[in-house]
Amino acid sequence: MRGNESIVWNSIAEYDILYHMEFIFLIAILVFSVVFHEVSHGVVAHSLGDTTAKDAGRLTLNPLPHLDPIGSIILPVFLILMNQISGGGIIFGWAKPVPVNPQYFRDPKFGSAKVSLAGPASNFALALAFGLVLRFLPVGDINPNLPAIFQSIVYINLLLAVFNLLPIPPLDGSHILFSFLPRSMSRIKTLLQQYGLMILFVLIFFFFDFIRLFVGAIFRLIVGA
Repeated sequence: MRGNESIVWNSIAEYDILYHMEFIFLIAILVFSVVFHEVSHGVVAHSLGDTTAKDAGRLTLNPLPHLDPIGSIILPVFLILMNQISGGGIIFGWAKPVPVNPQYFRDPKFGSAKVSLAGPASNFALALAFGLVLRFLPVGDINPNLPAIFQSIVYINLLLAVFNLLPIPPLDGSHILFSFLPRSMSRIKTLLQQYGLMILFVLIFFFFDFIRLFVGAIFRLIVGA
C-alpha cells in the first residue's frame, strides 16, 4: 500500500514539475518573440537612418530594456494560467514599443511601412525557421520535449505576426495601411485612429477564434501536421 502511495505521489510531483516547466517555456517563448519583434523594428529604422532606438539602448535581445510590466509579464502569465485551466483561450502580450523618429528616415514615403512590417516579418521568419526544422529534422531524437517546444515557438510567432498585421491602430498593420492610403481617404485614417482600440477589443473578445483558425492553417502548412 505504501509503495502504491509512493508511486502516486511521485507521479503527481512529476506532473506538477512538467506543468510548471511548460508554463515557464511558454512565457519565455512569448517574451523572446515580442522582444525579437521590437528589435526588428529598431534595426530597420536604424538602416533607414534613424538612430533613436540605438541611442535608447533598445537594439539588444536582452529582454530587460524591452519588458513592459503589464504586457510582458502580468497579462501573459494571467492568460496562460487561464488557458491551462480552461483548456483554451487567448494568449498575447507586448513589449515596450521601440522608439523611432520618421523624420530621420531616408525613405520618408515608405519608411514607416518598412519599419512596421519588420516586426511581423521577424515573427514569420522565426516561425518558418523552427517550423521547417521541426518538419524535416528528427528533433525528437535529440530530446523528446523539443517537438512541443518548437511547435509552441512556431504557433506563438505566427499568432504575433498575423495579429500585428491587422490594419487597426496601434498595431503594425495600421502604419502599413496609412503609408499607402491616399489623402482622399484620410477620413478612414482618422476614424481608425479614433476608434482603433475599441475595434481591437471587440475583435479580440468576439472574433479571435477566426484569427486562430487562420493561424492554425498556416501552422499546419509549415510543419506539415
